Amino acid sequence: MNIMLFHLMPYADLDLEATKDYPTPWVTLPNSFYDPKKGHLLYNRYLDELEYGEELGFDGVCVNEHHQTAYGIMPSPIVTASALARRTTKAKIAILGSALPLRSNPLTVAEEHAMIDNITGGRLISGFVRGIGAEYFSSNNNPTFSHERFHEAHDLIIRAWSEPGPFEFAGKHYHINYVNVWPRPYQQPHPPVWIPSQGSRETIEFAAHPSRKYTYLQTYSPFKVMQRYLQMYRDTAKGFGYTATPKQLGWLVPIYVGDTDESAMAEAEKHYEAFRERFLHIPFDMLLPPGYTSRDSYKGLLARRDSMEAKISARECNELGLFVCGTAKTVKEKLIGYVKEAGLGNILALLQFGTLPADLTKRNMERFAEGVMPDLRKAAREFHGDTA
Repeated sequence: MNIMLFHLMPYADLDLEATKDYPTPWVTLPNSFYDPKKGHLLYNRYLDELEYGEELGFDGVCVNEHHQTAYGIMPSPIVTASALARRTTKAKIAILGSALPLRSNPLTVAEEHAMIDNITGGRLISGFVRGIGAEYFSSNNNPTFSHERFHEAHDLIIRAWSEPGPFEFAGKHYHINYVNVWPRPYQQPHPPVWIPSQGSRETIEFAAHPSRKYTYLQTYSPFKVMQRYLQMYRDTAKGFGYTATPKQLGWLVPIYVGDTDESAMAEAEKHYEAFRERFLHIPFDMLLPPGYTSRDSYKGLLARRDSMEAKISARECNELGLFVCGTAKTVKEKLIGYVKEAGLGNILALLQFGTLPADLTKRNMERFAEGVMPDLRKAAREFHGDTA
């Protein structure tokens, strides 16, 4: 089992009171609320936390990409991964992921990922995403072409990594006369590819296809919803004629470990609720602009719109498995149960969220690493054997 430390690098110093009248921290929140001096401290704090993750024994550290938002001040995960590449020696570095349709030239992604893979001696995991709907506003890209550009960019990158160059690539959105990437990836034919998603049949079919068999990561979902999507992956794989393994299935979940169940909730509650209700909040029309999803997926999301936009307390989220909070024993028992029921082979632990300060984040990481990880790994081996 892979137990990974995931970090969003939020602008944790956001003045929640001063910005309360703005509907979202995405795209339209004035950047005058960003203080570069505080940003300097936050970036270095967050890099320290990711580096500490290796020291604590996490299998890998995960970074991602978002634009024009206080939710995550990491518009270039390449910069973050590059900083980590020379400051870590064992942990995998997972870029989850690079938003392919937002790029004018996907070969830049191929080159940058290959560089990091070489610097780390093959510790890179490449994640590919379309970018959420809000990013089509901030990048001024047409969301109608999101799927087309994603698939075409993906095919170009994989070919650039795995086929000898130079060769010509002629697509609808990208036409490159000379595809001849230097450096080639350290891992051959290419780094492992993981696909994060909040859930869609199209994404699952893409990831599970027998020519890819990419690891699929369900994000920000109650346990029962996550379980349903992972079963959809297994069923899709079966339809393709093979059996999916736990290594192909993962879950990103916010976690907080405290001394007691009640003190854990008391420490984490306001920070988790700020994360969910403020940092994560995107108006529905900005989250899902016309053309961004297929008609069938959009119908399903419309049916869930009320539940997606509903305010849910941290305690309710803990009951639903949207958030895992409690003592090390409580968290361990919950996660072991989730791993067994859902057949998970990858847990991505979000141990800093929203406004959670440095001291609580560090204690959370230490309690999780010492009191949860060893038994969670042992249980996964017992459930799944070598397939995890």
